[in-house]
Amino acid sequence: MSSAIDTYFRISDRGSNVGREVRGGVVTFLTMAYIIVLNPIILSGVPDAEGQYLGGGSEPGSGFATIAACTALVAGVLCILMGTLANFPLAMATGLGLNAFVAYSVATQMTWADAMGLVVLEGIIILVLVLTGFRKAVFDAVPRELKTAIAVGIGLFITLIGLVDAGFVRTTGNPAPPIGLGIEGTLAGWPVLVFCLGLLLMIALYTRGVPGAILIGIAATTVLAGVVQAITDTAPSGGDPTSRGWNLNVPSWPDAIVEVPDLSLLGEFNLFGSVERIGVVAVSLLVFSILLADFFDTMGTMTAIGAEAGLNDEDGTPEGAQRILIVDSIGAAVGGAAGVSSNTSYIESASGVGDGARTGLASIVTGVLFLAATFLTPVVTHIPNEAAVPALVLVGFLMMSQVTGIDWNDAEIAIPAFLTIVIMPFTYSIAAGIGAGFVAFVLLKVVKGRIRAVHPLMWVVAVLFVVYFAIDPISRLLT
Repeated sequence: MSSAIDTYFRISDRGSNVGREVRGGVVTFLTMAYIIVLNPIILSGVPDAEGQYLGGGSEPGSGFATIAACTALVAGVLCILMGTLANFPLAMATGLGLNAFVAYSVATQMTWADAMGLVVLEGIIILVLVLTGFRKAVFDAVPRELKTAIAVGIGLFITLIGLVDAGFVRTTGNPAPPIGLGIEGTLAGWPVLVFCLGLLLMIALYTRGVPGAILIGIAATTVLAGVVQAITDTAPSGGDPTSRGWNLNVPSWPDAIVEVPDLSLLGEFNLFGSVERIGVVAVSLLVFSILLADFFDTMGTMTAIGAEAGLNDEDGTPEGAQRILIVDSIGAAVGGAAGVSSNTSYIESASGVGDGARTGLASIVTGVLFLAATFLTPVVTHIPNEAAVPALVLVGFLMMSQVTGIDWNDAEIAIPAFLTIVIMPFTYSIAAGIGAGFVAFVLLKVVKGRIRAVHPLMWVVAVLFVVYFAIDPISRLLT
């Protein structure tokens, strides 16, 4: 059995072993399990155009349990699909940013069923683009050094995510500076201390070459968080940037271990209801916005994961890229059909890769844990964010090391690479960073009179990104 698994997933060929793959899958799950809690928080608190909340009911949060269960279920199925079909250490779940867009910009104009139907439409379109080879062709047209810049930018992006989620970096509430160290320049609160100690432990274990450094760090920090909470009885932050409380989950032993999941949200979508509600033009603009973000977020994510795992070819293309894109595109439609918003590839997968994962077996392990989480939601929701996000900071360092692969003496590639790298974390958007880099790349080639050096598809994508960045005035003009 073990030899069959090794052969199918090519574990030995990629310099790994089953134990390392299992450990990497667990680490990835722990660093992205927050979505089981965060997705319901985002989706359950916004009323649609008829005043109803996702999951049923006229009160905010009334659908929290069913959204959480369906979020875990869909993530589990798609992670297993990614591991089985694409053999790539990339996990999937509801896309952050995409879910907020669906909640605040889409559902407020129609019913929740209509909004999820629109997500399904976007997923079908993006799947067609993959099956026709267009999405892969665009990926191949991107210069190698821009692909490297995408991976580096994502490294900085996930580092910022980790620091913000831990409360180490916070909004100041002032025009300048907009963010700063902790609260008024100090690291205030017990949760931040837990994060700092967890990060230091993880760094120490990694530099000592301890196998499973990230997983050990998460487990030890979770125990530390429980001890600190028992002593201090610290309250949750409730989303208040000035709070000294826990960011998302309060570390404690849950009242129950297992709960029967409520999956009543599955299939709650109306495919063409959005068109009837707001018209073809408005729907087209919304679909375009979601599609472009989804299209390039995944391209950047799989490039970064492939680079970190050593699975990219000399052009920066991950092994099995077409199969990865097919599964990811299916995720968009499935997420909408399940009522939990578009599912996409997660950059947090880099934490599992950083701990040794190199094959799809790790994704399957992550998927099995997500499926288990549909029944074990009480346990998963009690692992504090501060114990998991140190992994993102450490992996951010690992991804940043690729910056030496960019020729900083060549302005024609260095400036687009620079914009790609810095705009990702500063805008909290992978797609925005990629778009800025692509537009700058094409512009500089035109300025330098080297138009023939630009692949035709790069022209197409650059124009699409110009439309993407100008979507608000275009929407106002057309509607």
